[in-house]
Amino acid sequence: QVQLVESGGGLVQSGESLRLSCTASVSIFNFKVAAWYRQAPGKERELVAKITAGGTIEYANSVKGRFTISRNIGKNTLYLQMNSLRSEDTAAYYCSGVQGVITYWGQGTQVTVSS
Repeated sequence: QVQLVESGGGLVQSGESLRLSCTASVSIFNFKVAAWYRQAPGKERELVAKITAGGTIEYANSVKGRFTISRNIGKNTLYLQMNSLRSEDTAAYYCSGVQGVITYWGQGTQVTVSS
């Protein structure tokens, strides 16, 4: 059973930074796609950033230039560096990994940005 565990969320002020981590119980290199999503109250879950096994990266327009997705394959860990945080970045952040036809999800970590 694949498990994903996020950490690093918290309460910060506008303009500050946070780094989220997602540690997998398997090699993240096994994931066809590894990604970060977020869901704000009353809104649908949305893609923030993703990285393919080959290293191709994509970002949501709203976070381009501020967020950076990366991975440490040796540590089975996916990261999301979030800089210049805004109040609209407030959400629960989830990591996910696609293996075959199955998408695995972590339990989420809350990020709250006060203005």
